Amino acid sequence: MSTSNPFAEGTDDIERKRMIGRVFVAICFASTLVGIVALVALIADVLYESWGWVTWEFLTYPPSQVIENFLPGGRGAGIYPALVGSIFLIALTAVFTVFLGVGAAVYLEEYASENWLTSFIEANIANLAGVPSIVYGLLGLAIFVRGMQLGSSLVAGALTLTLLILPIVIVSTQEALRAVPDSQRQAAYGVGATQWQVIRDVVLPRALPGIMTGTILSLSRAIGETAPILMVGAATSLFVAPDGLTSSFSAMPMMIFEWATLPEPEFQHVAAAGIVVLLTILLLMNAVAILIRNRYDPRS
Repeated sequence: MSTSNPFAEGTDDIERKRMIGRVFVAICFASTLVGIVALVALIADVLYESWGWVTWEFLTYPPSQVIENFLPGGRGAGIYPALVGSIFLIALTAVFTVFLGVGAAVYLEEYASENWLTSFIEANIANLAGVPSIVYGLLGLAIFVRGMQLGSSLVAGALTLTLLILPIVIVSTQEALRAVPDSQRQAAYGVGATQWQVIRDVVLPRALPGIMTGTILSLSRAIGETAPILMVGAATSLFVAPDGLTSSFSAMPMMIFEWATLPEPEFQHVAAAGIVVLLTILLLMNAVAILIRNRYDPRS
């Protein structure tokens, strides 16, 4: 008389699930590895192409369409006006974005009633975060350059980039405000604080690391955009740095684009050098965001 193991079927099922789990982990690891390898390969190629071209003169001289000026012993040429333009552009964008984005998020999260209109507005703000950047460029061209007659100025470019990242800042600020425990709000109300005092003294200080992190990461996206500032008329080759809000301006992505389209093969090295400068600024901005999050966020 043969007897069967009543646990055999269950054991086989467990082994099958474990095998599926291992396959899934392997697929996820392979996907991650492909992304990392591609990123490392791109960075290595850019560093190789730019080796010896990122010099002090490159950072402090205006551009040139004569490749000999970029070479050692030449008259000197670089990315200085575009570098200054990008810094001014992002500084202005940060001012506009913080006031508008944080203000809108505080109103929607702390003051607005929970009804269909608020839900409709929040859903559309989230959808606007996925709109292609060229659309914001066209909007900036129609409203700021032509409608408000700001022309192809630094402030028009900053306002256009503000439109681009405003939905992202609003959403990230709302998430930071929601992360503040409601018990802290109630405790403040319990000692007689008004709603404004609760927001000012309890909610905003607690949410500040998340707000700053989201804002900096949004600005790091804006500094690398080309399409919006191209539409509002940023110069591809500008030989002087902007000196006011209404000045013409260039930016590093525009300058890199210009160099990459020039016929001389040496300009590919110059474009790679510009990419290295832009990547360095992006990495510094991301590092600042991470430091702020780790230093001031008690959940980290």
